[in-house]
Amino acid sequence: MGPRIARAYAHGGLTTRMSDAPLFVEWYARNRARTQGLFDLVADEAYYSRPIDLRHPIVFYEGHLPAFSFNTLVRRARGGESIDPELETLFARGVDPDESNGRRTGEAHRWPSRATVQQFAAEADRRVREALARGDLERRGHPLLDRAEAVFAILEHEAMHQETLLYMWHRLPFDQKRRPADYRPPSDGDVPAQEWIDIPAGCATLGADDDALRFGWDNERPRRVEDVPAFAIQRHDVTNAAYLEFVKAGGPVPLFWERAVGSFAWRGMFDLIPRPLSWPVYVMQEQAAAYAAWRGWRLPTEAEFQRAAYGTPDGAERVHPWGEAAPTSAHGVFDFSSWDPEPAGSHPAGRSAWGVDDLVGNGWEWTSTVFAPFPGFRAMPSYPEYSADFFDGQHVVMKGASPATARELLRPTFRNWFRPRYPYVYATFRCAR
Repeated sequence: MGPRIARAYAHGGLTTRMSDAPLFVEWYARNRARTQGLFDLVADEAYYSRPIDLRHPIVFYEGHLPAFSFNTLVRRARGGESIDPELETLFARGVDPDESNGRRTGEAHRWPSRATVQQFAAEADRRVREALARGDLERRGHPLLDRAEAVFAILEHEAMHQETLLYMWHRLPFDQKRRPADYRPPSDGDVPAQEWIDIPAGCATLGADDDALRFGWDNERPRRVEDVPAFAIQRHDVTNAAYLEFVKAGGPVPLFWERAVGSFAWRGMFDLIPRPLSWPVYVMQEQAAAYAAWRGWRLPTEAEFQRAAYGTPDGAERVHPWGEAAPTSAHGVFDFSSWDPEPAGSHPAGRSAWGVDDLVGNGWEWTSTVFAPFPGFRAMPSYPEYSADFFDGQHVVMKGASPATARELLRPTFRNWFRPRYPYVYATFRCAR
C-alpha cells in the first residue's frame, strides 16, 4: 500500500471515491507481487508437499488467494460471471487445524497441475483488477459494498495469508527453499536485562465503532471500554535465554528449537542458527502459560496488553505504541523486514508511552484471553464465517505483530487468534503480575 492510502487507512480517515480506484489497484498489485515472491522461494519439487500436516498442500494456496478475491469481489459483490465453478469451489476456503485430532486435510483431492492453477489464478487476477479499476467500489446499503467492505476484505485477507504461508515455508527442508543472497539474520545481540514496568489502573479501548474505523474485521467491532486494574508487565518479551532456564528445569522444548550438542539451535527460515539467546522465544500459548506459572507470574489479558501498548500516563490512547507516526522499520520488526526475529529491545523507537518494548513486531504476543465476540457483534457480510466459526472457547487472542505481519494490520483494534497448542505461529509472550 502506498504511503498516502496507508496513512489515511490507519487513522480511519479514508472515504472511498472513484478516484481511489488506482490506490486499490496498487495495493492489490503489491499484494500479488509479494505473494509471487513468496512462492518463488519454494523449490518446484515442494509444490504438492504439505509442510504442516494438518494444512492443505502448497498448491492449494496458490489458487486460494486469487480465488477468494474473485469469489468475494467479482462473483458475490459484483455479480460477475464464473471462471471455473469447480476450481472456485476447490480453492474457496482454507482450514483451521485442530492439532489434537490427527486428521490430515485435503487428502481426497487430486490437485490440478500447476499450469492449471496458474491459468485460473491469472484469469481471477485479471477480473479482480478490472473490477478495482472500474471503481464503483462503495454502495451504501449494499451487503458487501457498503463502506467498500469487500475490497478491504480481499486486500487484508491476502496480507494475512502471506504470514501463514511462511509458517508452512518454515517447516520445509532448507534445500527446498531459495535463500535470498544477501540475507543474514542478526543473532548476536546481547540479552537485554529484564525489568518490570508498573502500569497504573485505567481504561483500555478494545475495538472501534464503524464511524471510527475505516475498515475492521467483525471481531474488532463495536467499541468496548474496559477498566483495567493496576498491574506490572515485563519490559521485554521472554527471550530464548530466559526460556532456556525453564527447559533446563524440565519445561517443554519449543518447536523452533532443534537439539544441538550441549544446547540448541534455532530453526530459522533458511538455516539452523546456533543459540540466538537474545531473540524472543516462539512458543505455543500452553507453553507460555506454563513458563509464567513456573516463575510465579501469569500472561497478560487482552485488555492489559492494550493498555500497556496504546495507553499513556495522561489517559489518552495512541494509534501505535510509539505515537502517531506511520510504522517504519525503526519502530519494530514487521512487514517482512526480516525472515526471522531480531534481538529483543533492539528497536527503542517503537517503545510505548510506559517504556515497554516490542509490543508491535518481532512476534505476536500470547494473552490469557479466550477469543470471543465483543457485545453487539455482527458477522460481516463479505466473510460471515471469518470470526464466528472460532468463538468456540478453543482459541486464544494474540496481539501485536510478527516479522511477517503486513503494516496495514498494525492498528490497535486488530486481533489475531490461534489454538493454545498450535506450535507453528510466530508468537512470543511476556509475563504480567
